[in-house]
Amino acid sequence: MDDVRILEAERRRIQELEFEELQVEEEVDGRDSTGAGSSDDFTFNPCLASLHTYLGEVEDTHHRLAFLDGGAVLNLPLFYLEGVVLFPEATLPLRVVQPNFISAVERALVQVDNPFIVGVVRAYRGSDSDNRQLRFATVGTTAEIRQYRRLEDGSLNVVTRGQQRFHLKHRWIDVEGMPCGEVQIIQEDIPLRTPKDAFGKLAPLSNLRSHRLSRVLPSLGYGHSDNDSEANSDDSFENALSSAGMRTHQSALDSCYGYDVMDESTSSDDDKFLSQTEMRSTRSHLNESKGPLYSDTGKNADNTTLEIGNSSDLAKKGEGSKRCWKNTDLNHFHRVPRAFWPHWVYRMYDSYCLAERAADMWKQIVGAPSMDGLVRKPDLLSFYIASKIPVSEETRQELLEIDGISYRLRREIGLLESFDLVQCKTCKTVIAQRSDMLVMSTEGPLGAYVNSHGYVHEIMTLQKANGLALIGRATVEYSWFPGYAWTIAECASCETQMGWLFTATKKKLKPQSFWGIRSSQVADDTRVTL
Repeated sequence: MDDVRILEAERRRIQELEFEELQVEEEVDGRDSTGAGSSDDFTFNPCLASLHTYLGEVEDTHHRLAFLDGGAVLNLPLFYLEGVVLFPEATLPLRVVQPNFISAVERALVQVDNPFIVGVVRAYRGSDSDNRQLRFATVGTTAEIRQYRRLEDGSLNVVTRGQQRFHLKHRWIDVEGMPCGEVQIIQEDIPLRTPKDAFGKLAPLSNLRSHRLSRVLPSLGYGHSDNDSEANSDDSFENALSSAGMRTHQSALDSCYGYDVMDESTSSDDDKFLSQTEMRSTRSHLNESKGPLYSDTGKNADNTTLEIGNSSDLAKKGEGSKRCWKNTDLNHFHRVPRAFWPHWVYRMYDSYCLAERAADMWKQIVGAPSMDGLVRKPDLLSFYIASKIPVSEETRQELLEIDGISYRLRREIGLLESFDLVQCKTCKTVIAQRSDMLVMSTEGPLGAYVNSHGYVHEIMTLQKANGLALIGRATVEYSWFPGYAWTIAECASCETQMGWLFTATKKKLKPQSFWGIRSSQVADDTRVTL
């Protein structure tokens, strides 16, 4: 209830501020006021776009549903929308004009089981021109009706919010023509975090390696008495491991000593591998000795076969090895991780480490404010970035279908690294660059908006664009951004509607213009360069 009152008060206050701002602009029209002289000034209030004020007054449902258990199966009224992928925690406005969807909303408002809930799935058409039949995604999101208003013509203005992912098991049309679906709620996994004792309780790999070396070095006359205690502890450690654990541990040993050297920047100081220089030096010494430790043939200097387990042979044939070990720093073998795998391997799937990296990249690219709160909730952060990342709807549907927070974050990091150009999906004409993105809503650079005919568009906002042609005259009717008029924009090459140009109706409103590009018309190919 407190959240509802805060939202209503915020809406009223923003509308009052907007009205006062417009009055001031009219009074000082043609004159620059203090702080507004720079063309880089940003005076538009992004909260206005996120409130969807173009829908008019909407009533709050005063209802917030507890999350459903993972694996639960239920029947819901179904919304299938072209060009839209709804994620948990994302806002979806609807202008419901079709009778079957009006029935779906009305059913959701009065149903006893799961009230105020509808299912939303992406609808799309095949790429083959001969087969344009409407198809449906198999993974969607439940949406809770937060606000609605019934208009005089019987249509509905609705504001919903994504809740939980689901698998669409079956869909049908009931006797009233209303689309329905049987859905199963997806059980979300728990964010993975590297255990604090992952590197503390496991015996150092250096001890195990020293233990193996001590079985050979004493026979050469270079054993150390303090290795005895290490050997005893190593035996206890190895005996405590299961056969599967021992194989895993041995594979880690082999990988560490197989010259698989990683960039030091990816590991902590305590978990760095041997440097390539040190490894080459050690390997060179060992090869020069012609000893049996790392010899592929097991032969000594005079080309006679030498068995590692034969101490008498080692004593006779190991003079070269003695000289080698005098110059070899055995401390090299203590600089390996204290776990089955190096630290960087664990970080690859640590949800919190990935969330921090994704948030840093997002702030650098989008310029968003602090995201510390979301970093502490990797699952919500993964959905937030997926719902706002300016890529095609096919890619965003792919992100929705990924099970596993770590895998979704890794995919998003890859997209943020590779995303550079905005291109027309039809002709691959370059429309803009990543640096041209502009955040005009508190929800981010990409958001969903609905027009007066009921079509929902997910658009990314850009401060400038190329290769677009304007069609028709500008109008302020049903504008998604208060204070701006919109004009239809087409691709100049293939004449596909790409979106709209928004122009300020007041001289003081900044930015004076920006573009809204439909994500459904954006290609993912980033190989083209300007």
